[in-house]
Amino acid sequence: MGDIPAVGLSCWKASPGKVTEAVKVAIDAGYRHFNCAYFYHNEKEVGAGIRYKIKEGAVRREDLFIASKLWCTCHKKSLVKTACRRSLKALKLNYLDLYLIHWPMGFKPPHPEWIMSCSELSFCLSHPGVHDLPLDESDMVIPGDTDFLDTWEILIRFQIQRNVIVIPGSITPSHIKENIQVFDFELTQHDMDNILSLDRNLRLATFPITKNHKDYPFHIEY
Repeated sequence: MGDIPAVGLSCWKASPGKVTEAVKVAIDAGYRHFNCAYFYHNEKEVGAGIRYKIKEGAVRREDLFIASKLWCTCHKKSLVKTACRRSLKALKLNYLDLYLIHWPMGFKPPHPEWIMSCSELSFCLSHPGVHDLPLDESDMVIPGDTDFLDTWEILIRFQIQRNVIVIPGSITPSHIKENIQVFDFELTQHDMDNILSLDRNLRLATFPITKNHKDYPFHIEY
């Protein structure tokens, strides 16, 4: 994983009114990796939290790994630099450590079909009916009062041991802190094998409304 911190804070669905404080809490808890995007509509507030902690002396900019993403309407070569600078301006930072393509499918605004697709995507991703709810072995939703401390920490640790960078998202201080407390234990090979045996051979977040796009990547077998 090189110099990319193994655990980062995802800023997706973090409301502008709360994400600044979440970033501050995360830095104090030890996070040094922040995953942002223009499409999240909160880069200004994320940047405010980062700059606050830098000014406070809690962290230096060079200690942080900050990523953002190019939105689908800006894939044209002439638009990429402007889009990147727009994110930097919102964050009020001089550079990003990583700039990703958010999705490989490029859109051509203001094509009505794609405008509707973006609107539908925003609604679908924010609708409570499509949240990924934890299920037990019988595909029943696990009750909300269940203690998830061990569950989430184990899943994060599982991915780290597979050399997968994990970016859990939360604006709840206790959850932010718990999600990074995964470096003082290791899963045994037996534990890893048991979790892998639960594989259901499915993908999440496949952006199905773009499935007919020429660059849609999720038709490929996995």
